[in-house]
Order: sequence, then structure tokens, then C-alpha cells
Amino acid sequence: MNKKQKKMLIRIMITAVMLAALFVIPVTGILQFALYLLAYLIIGYDILKKAGKGIVNRQVFDENFLMAVATIGAFALAVYKQSGDYVEAIAVMLFYQIGELFQSYAVGKSRRNISALMDIRPDYANVERDGKLMRTDPDEVETGSVIVVQPGEKVPIDGIVTEGVSSLNTSALTGESLPRDVRAGDEIISGCINMTGVLRIRTTKEFGESTVSKILELVENSSSRKSKSEDFIAKFARVYTPAVCYGALALALLPPVVRAAVLGADAQWGVWIYRALTFLVISCPCALVISIPLSFFAGIGGASREGVLIKGSNYMETLSQAQCMVFDKTGTLTQGVFEVSAVHHNEMENEKLLEYAALAECASSHPISRSLQKAYGREIDRSRVTDIEEISGHGILARVDDRPVAAGNTRLMKKLDIPYHDCHSAGTVIHMAVGGKYAGHIVISDMVKPGAKRAIAELRKAGVEKTVMLTGDSGKAAVQVASELGIDQVYSDLLPADKVSKVEALLAAGQKKAKLAFVGDGINDAPVLTRADIGIAMGAMGSDAAIEAADVVLMDDDPMQIAKAIKISRKCIRIVYQNIVFALVVKFACLGLGAAGIANMWFAIFADVGVMIIAVLNAIRALQVHNL
Repeated sequence: MNKKQKKMLIRIMITAVMLAALFVIPVTGILQFALYLLAYLIIGYDILKKAGKGIVNRQVFDENFLMAVATIGAFALAVYKQSGDYVEAIAVMLFYQIGELFQSYAVGKSRRNISALMDIRPDYANVERDGKLMRTDPDEVETGSVIVVQPGEKVPIDGIVTEGVSSLNTSALTGESLPRDVRAGDEIISGCINMTGVLRIRTTKEFGESTVSKILELVENSSSRKSKSEDFIAKFARVYTPAVCYGALALALLPPVVRAAVLGADAQWGVWIYRALTFLVISCPCALVISIPLSFFAGIGGASREGVLIKGSNYMETLSQAQCMVFDKTGTLTQGVFEVSAVHHNEMENEKLLEYAALAECASSHPISRSLQKAYGREIDRSRVTDIEEISGHGILARVDDRPVAAGNTRLMKKLDIPYHDCHSAGTVIHMAVGGKYAGHIVISDMVKPGAKRAIAELRKAGVEKTVMLTGDSGKAAVQVASELGIDQVYSDLLPADKVSKVEALLAAGQKKAKLAFVGDGINDAPVLTRADIGIAMGAMGSDAAIEAADVVLMDDDPMQIAKAIKISRKCIRIVYQNIVFALVVKFACLGLGAAGIANMWFAIFADVGVMIIAVLNAIRALQVHNL
């Protein structure tokens, strides 16, 4: 509990004690009025101050104004009637402040859950100078520097381990409790906690571009992107609050005037003013104004703890409506670890064909290129390779030992007008042409991720109606993976631009309210992530372009995180709708009862504070997402 909350609690306790004492001790006259007024000012001076500022700034109609008018009116009514009953006015303010304290505590709890994620921000980086470790601000560490991370310290900047073996705690990033082992040559991301050995890391990014900085920026900015539900509530409150104020004024004036002027009966001003004041207390829209943003805030906070970063409540709402889930294959549903599974040659030997392929692909960092170099198994002599040209979506052209070499898919062979042989093996097929003649092909296979099949099944349970896979791989490899995972539709042999076209076609064919989500991890997925209704970037080690373009970022590359993200969003939206319906139904029912004189001020307190507390309690449930 912070200082502000402690002060509020003390004020509540003092007011409650004073009310109890005044109830027991017989006090009358001016002293009674002064003591009750003192209790009222202790509990309500900040509300009166805010209401006064609102009037001065011409922003009159808010909950502070409603509370001030209603309680001052009740006080004035007690003075007018000379009843000495000032308890209702103080009780309304007291219970309202209890509700505000409760709401403040709930928001604080949500913020503390998110602040646990904020603890991944590193305070320093250890840079070795003259044999000594110097603590340096991470912002001052240049790319390519070597930093030292000791056991118990946070990894401050992304990089590659140059020396040391250790286990990393990644739970703050991915939500997973299992440690990750690293050794020399492994990539490492900032925000992890080094658990065992000393690591020397060569930084590959500046601190501002590292994973931890991007995560913190995403979470900090998430509250600025409002959902349609939040926009609706904001617009509703702007219309609703002045409407009920004018309604209360009409309730206080019109019935007495009609009774006196038309019916010739007693005007009963006191009765109708009391009803109008009760109407004002009931009308306060706190439950909606507070609980809806709190629900989204809690949902985003709970998701962050599970390694699901949602960039705003508008994306949370869109994600909950996803009915069509479109996947990139490589790195999303498959491990992206390619291995040469077969070499089919014409006149050239297997080893020679692999050698030419590895040399031609030596300038590329694509996983397929790395798998060819790994299968070749020898050091690449780049001096043998010249005139390298990469043709997007086709393959590589180069000169190896001054001979023209082409390595790529069937589109490249057709482009070069070289007859090729089809391969019946499942996998990615790299066709090779050397000296302008077809030399054979190499088959590269990619393994399906262990949790991918279960993830597709969980998505169906969560309500996703259609699954689609888009890939640049051959039809046979794509169909094999789709069949194994139970995916409804598959499109293969696609260029990056073709993926965008397919997504646009799927969007055009879908229903208006059913949203399409695309899941990818590569740099060539960025255009599709942007075009989809909701873009999901898989894995913190995915490309910066994909993470920047996506609306939802999954810190782990486990496909089960996709289903978890959907379930989290749908739980959050259910809670939002529950609060909207509950608050509006109770509010309007109580307004009717208050106008009819059935509900008194004590009933009004429940309608305002009680509904708010119930709605806030319900909103806090959005934090509980671990077992979804």
C-alpha cells in the first residue's frame, strides 16, 4: 500500500470513528452540525476540490461533480428540514472513498504484476578494462563490445557468447520456468538472468535496439491504444453524465411544479429534491469508467507475465475475434533447423554437388544456406566464388571456379530455361545447374515443432474455425506438414508478395466480424503481419522487422503460446462485456427505483459503490491467466 492509499485509509478510519462516536454521544444544535461537517470535510475535501477544479476548467460533468452535488444537497436538505440527519451525506462520501481506495489497490496490484516484468531492465553492464570489470550504463556500450555477465546478473544487451557455459533463467521473458543452457557461439537475448557460470558476450545491438528495450517499450505504450469498448465507454460517459445531471434537475423541479400549479396539491419540494439527490448518487458511472480500462490493463499485464506481449487493448479485442488463423511454416510450425536428407545427382558426384551448392550459397544467412554449408562440412573458400546474385523467391546465381552455378527452386530453373527433374521426396528441393546444364538436386527437410499439432488442436477448442498455412516450400513438403498437423488449407511455392495476396483474398472471403490473424517470424513476414487484421510475431529471436510490424509478440517460439494468446484475449473480453452488462443493467434499474422514490440514499450507495467494487473484483480476474 503506497503513501496515498495509507492517507486515504486513515481518513476513512477517522471518519468512521467520528460517525460511531456521534451516534453514541448525544449532541445537538450547532455543535452537532459542526462535528458532522468536520467529518464530511475530512472524508470528502479532495472530491470537493476536484469538482471545483472541474467547474473552473469548464469540465463540469464527472463523478466528482455528481458526488459533490449529491452530498452537499443531502447536507443542505438536513439543515432545511432541521432533522439533524447528516449521516446519509457523510455515508455516501465515505463509501465512495472506500470504493476509490479499493479501485486504487486493484490498479496497483495490476501495475505490480507488470512491474515484475519491468524488473528485466538492467541497471548496468560489466565491461572489462585493463583486467578489471567496470560497471557501465548499458546505453554507453557500443555494438561489438565484449561484456561480462556474472552469476545472478541480468544480461543487459543482446549478443553472442564468446566464452563460458551457463544456464539462463528466461521466465521474465517467456513465462517458462525451465532454464536455457548456453555456451560459446550461442545467441543470447537481454533480460535473461545468468544463473551459474561467468559469460563473456560480444554485443550485436545497441541497448536501445535490444530485446529488453523493445519489450519494455511495447508494454509501456500498450495503454495508449484504446479498444472499441473503451472508446464506447468514454463517449458514453461524456453523454451520460450531463444527461443524468439534467434528469436529476428535472426530477427536482418538474413534479413539485406540476403538483402545485396543475393539481393544486402540496408541492413536496423536500421529497423530490431528495429523490433527485438519490438519483445523482445512483447515476455515477464509476463502475464502467474504472472497471473496463482496468480489465484490459489486467489482461495485458497477465499476458505479459506469460510471455505474450499485446501492444494495446485494441489488439486484445481484435485478437479475441480471430476466427481464421494463418501460419507461416518455417520457424513457426517447424523448427527452422534444416538438414540435407538426400542428394540426387546426374553426372556430378554427391560431394561435388554439395560443394558447389555450399559455395554458391556462402554469402547467404538463410537457414537453408547454412544447412548446405553444414552438410558440406569443410571450410568455405570464398575466393573461389564471384558474381553472387540473389533472386528473391527463386535462388542464387554465382560463379564458382569461374563456372556459372545456379542453386534454387523450379522457378529459377524455368527462368534460366534449364530442363530439370522433379523430386518425389518430401522436403525443400534445391535444384542445381552447373555450366548451364542440370546437375541434380538436393533435398532439405525441416522438422515439425513438438507442440505444433497440439497447438492447432487447442486453437480449435478455443474457437478458431479455420487454419491456413502459407509457405514458399514445394507442394509436397507443405502438404506433408499440413496433413501431419491437421491444418485445413495450405498454399505452397509462394513468393513474399504472394503471401500478401493470399491473405488479402482470405480477408475478402471472410465474414466482417470474423478477424484474420497471421503468425510468422521471418523478415519476409513483415508485410503480411501488417496486412492481417492481427499480426502475431513468433519468438523473441524473430526478426526485428517482424516484431515491429506485429500487434502481438510471443516471447517463446512454442506454438502453444498462440493458443494461450487467444484464450487470454477471449477471457479478458468476456470480463469486459460482463462488467458492461452488469453495470448498465443494475444502474438503470436503480435509477428507475430512485426516480420512483422506492430507493433511498443507502440503496444509492450500493448502486454506486457496490457495483463498482463487484466490477473491479471481476476485472482483477483478467490477471489470472497462468492455467488457461
